[in-house]
Amino acid sequence: MEGKWLLCMLLVLGTAVVQAHDGHDDDVIDIEDDLDDVIEEVEDSKPKPDTSAPPSPKVTYKAPVPTGEVYFADSFDRGTLSGWILSKAKKDDTDDEIAKYDGKWEVDEMKETKLPGDKGLVLLSRAKHHAISTKLNKPFIFDTKPLIVQYEVNFQNGIECGGAYVKLLSKTPELNLDQFHDKTPYTIMFGPDKCGEDYKLHFIFRHKNPKTGVYEEKHAKRPDADLKTYFTDKKTHLYTLILNPDNSFEILVDQAVVNSGNLLNDMTPPVNPSREIEDPEDRKPEDWDERPKIPDPDAVKPDDWDEDAPAKIPDEEATKPIGWLDDEPEYVPDPDAEKPEDWDEDMDGEWEAPQIANPKCESAPGCGVWQRPMIDNPNYKGKWKPPMIDNPNYQPGVVGQMIEAAEERPWLWVVYILTVALPVFLVILFCCSGKKQASPVEYKKTDAPQPDVKEEEEEKEEEKEKGDEEEEGEEKLEEKQKSDAEEDGGTVSQEEEDRKPKAEEDEILNRSPRNRKPRRE
Repeated sequence: MEGKWLLCMLLVLGTAVVQAHDGHDDDVIDIEDDLDDVIEEVEDSKPKPDTSAPPSPKVTYKAPVPTGEVYFADSFDRGTLSGWILSKAKKDDTDDEIAKYDGKWEVDEMKETKLPGDKGLVLLSRAKHHAISTKLNKPFIFDTKPLIVQYEVNFQNGIECGGAYVKLLSKTPELNLDQFHDKTPYTIMFGPDKCGEDYKLHFIFRHKNPKTGVYEEKHAKRPDADLKTYFTDKKTHLYTLILNPDNSFEILVDQAVVNSGNLLNDMTPPVNPSREIEDPEDRKPEDWDERPKIPDPDAVKPDDWDEDAPAKIPDEEATKPIGWLDDEPEYVPDPDAEKPEDWDEDMDGEWEAPQIANPKCESAPGCGVWQRPMIDNPNYKGKWKPPMIDNPNYQPGVVGQMIEAAEERPWLWVVYILTVALPVFLVILFCCSGKKQASPVEYKKTDAPQPDVKEEEEEKEEEKEKGDEEEEGEEKLEEKQKSDAEEDGGTVSQEEEDRKPKAEEDEILNRSPRNRKPRRE
């Protein structure tokens, strides 16, 4: 609207200027001054742009809404523990004072939160047993659907010894969440755990042996990743467990895989037992001798063997150093020490000054009773033992039997090499062999650049061979010229000197790409 008024005012003023040309020059000057004043007023009336920094946007937190088929989800953004049941149980085989699950729980925001309204389940008490549980919307049945368990953990105050793992409890008629404790039957246990410097990320499931009906805990292997950071950086981390119908599993932290494997093969102990096991009814034969070496039964202790001789004896050749102070003790009471003012002889006993090194011994070789130094006894032999010999009744293992057979029949070494070394050599040769050159069909698939046709390569090789032959001929010619010159007394004719630059010139021309014959198409 201001632009329209400005345009109208300019049109009116323009008309006035045209009319003023018929009058005096003073009127023209006055109209121009008025025009400048009007433009300044219009410019002043425009709003000035705001040069200050824009205000930072306000972060509004909104509770996440789960999608798809969900068996349980809770973001704790309601701010209450409604639906959750605190355990009132006691741990078995523990003193009553520490057996209770009396740890305090609360729903609150983190200490250093950047999302106001984002809340979580917080443990308020230290050195307590904590247990809280709730029911799923419906039981999960392991059939054709994958199971995904994920939740966030933040050790905002650090952790010394404890865990933040979850348990998926087994559906049993006796299940009572009020009495949930460490022995309550569960199907899956998953989550971080720490005690001391041992950092773990548990994945355990209970499996019922179809033969015996006994439940066994199957533990996943330890992750290769360093887990310490997740416990010490005081940041929120997302822990995820994925179980697939094909018995494969994945464990992720912050959407990065830290462990994976197969439920049947990568658990300890394995779900599927080995095909062969040791016979539990087998017994070692009474005459079985496991000793490869035995004491020689025919050996006799020598007559001069003294088992009672000591290992160390005094050195009879040693003499007491000159200046040794026999009557001076090594330590004497500190003369500068004073009895403390609060010393009570009835309670603390008789006070004695602390012992210090005798200052007289500092300038002497030693103080106190002098004794000869001990040296090794040359006659010491120790307790006599008969020498060891091969056990004639020893039955070696498979490898030992193979070695013994090869010693008796040397041609077996050739068999061993062909059956063991040759396959290993072939595998190494296959793995380390060069990459096969791609065929023309493969080049057509990708339109990758190809080398020139074979004819050009052959021409290059022929030219290279020709150049090499010319170089050899020239070298022979130079050698011959040198030998002739030496025979003539070391002088070279002017004609030979002129021939050398010409030969070099011809060689350069032959090597030049311009003088090569054209390539055949």
